[in-house]
Amino acid sequence: MSVIIVTGSAGLIGCEACRYFHGKNYEIVGIDNDLRAYFFGKEASTKWVAKNLTERLSKYQHINADIRDEKRIEEVFSHYGTDVKAVIHTAAQPSHDWAAREPKTDFTINANSTLNLLEATRKYSKDAVFIFTSTNKVYGDTPNSLPIVELDSRWELQEDHRYYKHGIDETMSIDYSK
Repeated sequence: MSVIIVTGSAGLIGCEACRYFHGKNYEIVGIDNDLRAYFFGKEASTKWVAKNLTERLSKYQHINADIRDEKRIEEVFSHYGTDVKAVIHTAAQPSHDWAAREPKTDFTINANSTLNLLEATRKYSKDAVFIFTSTNKVYGDTPNSLPIVELDSRWELQEDHRYYKHGIDETMSIDYSK
């Protein structure tokens, strides 16, 4: 069995990762506890997305767990062990404004839980690929100055831009950004 673990599986990037890898014939273990409703209110709940994934993807298993819960994360990883081929970590608290209101909660979600996942991967699934996603908000307003062009179905960087081929890397300055 080949398993992909996706944290934040009911979020924007997480659910798309679930659908994509399910289409590649992987077993998907989605971890999401709908903390988005706590951050942004009931109208921001992603429960409907988790339900949709469960109903439409035959090889999707939803686990309602908090990634800050080290014991629960260890249970999941120890259960699947070396069958885990990749961990796609898309769960986070993305709002800087919200983080200022509850900095300790924000830190435990974004930093401590990432450590929990990395450690569980190291202990139980050491050969798995670990993919960490981050919000573009870490760059502040700097991305607003990128030269983008409108295509039929998306916005894209101009092809001659240095970030076009491989994406934005750590050389993009965040100095003086809001």
